[in-house]
Amino acid sequence: MTRLLSMAPPWLTSLWRLVPRVGAQIGGGLSLVSFVVWALTGAGSFWPAYVWISVWFVLAMIVAWRWSRLAPPGPRRDLETQGAFSLVLCVNSILQWSVTGAGSFWPAWVILGFTIAFVVHWAYLRNKGADLRSRGERELTARVETLTETRRGALDVQAAELRRIERDLHDGAQARLVALSMQLGRAEEGLADRPEIAALVRQARAEATAANAELRDLARGIAPPVLSDRGLAAAVEALAGRSPVPVTVDARLGRRPAPVIESAAYFVVAESLTNVAKHAPAARAAVTIRLDGDDLDVVVADDGPGGADLAAGSGLDGLRRRVAALDGEMEIASPAGEGTRIEVRLPCGS
Repeated sequence: MTRLLSMAPPWLTSLWRLVPRVGAQIGGGLSLVSFVVWALTGAGSFWPAYVWISVWFVLAMIVAWRWSRLAPPGPRRDLETQGAFSLVLCVNSILQWSVTGAGSFWPAWVILGFTIAFVVHWAYLRNKGADLRSRGERELTARVETLTETRRGALDVQAAELRRIERDLHDGAQARLVALSMQLGRAEEGLADRPEIAALVRQARAEATAANAELRDLARGIAPPVLSDRGLAAAVEALAGRSPVPVTVDARLGRRPAPVIESAAYFVVAESLTNVAKHAPAARAAVTIRLDGDDLDVVVADDGPGGADLAAGSGLDGLRRRVAALDGEMEIASPAGEGTRIEVRLPCGS
């Protein structure tokens, strides 16, 4: 048997391996015995064909069952089980028709019935799968919308918290440091006759002044007061006025965007102008801000040497991540010798 299987086609070998060995031996034995009995009893009407069909039917049903179990559990396995059993029953009806005289082809009704049942089952599973996919897409869309809303809410809360910290620094720690510096100045004037102590007080005053300057820079880096009080256009104008390179600002906003959008746009301009001052100190820069429908467009261009690279640690990669966090888009054009142009679009619809 092993030698015969080695000579058989691969599909036949695979099917044979699905048949239990004991069942195949019993079926083969019954078929052989029936043939021998038929031959010894006169070799009349070939009734062993009924035995062979019965043996084939049992073995075929076993093969169909074991083959359908190879599929993973689920609708596909159910459909394959139905298809395998239907095929066996249809073939069995054709065999019975052939040994009973081959008259009117009644197996056609059997084949038609099983075919209709299979098609109905397949159509049901297909529609069910389409409904599940549609439901999954709707759930995924709703989930994305929920995550977008919650992320925007979290960003708004973060922006509000940063503004609160900035005001606390400006009204609290900075004011105290200014008062301390003034008091140290008066103390220094009162110690004119004690130069050594006056020098220590002068040094302490210088340290307080430096700490105040650093704190002012930190507060401005969080969110400048002018951004909260007067909006993005005024904040960018103030930023351009402090820039070491000449900057022209063209800002046209019909309304104020959300605080988190204003903050992101401000830092895009601030970081871009810082890069201009650092890498192209002799260049001129231009800032254009437009509120186009539900999108805020920010363009910062300079006529410097160009060649800006995201991977060069210029801060542009950080800007790109900040913009991406708000579902915005950022494009950089910086050909060598032709300046740098940074275009940012931030969605700010309600």
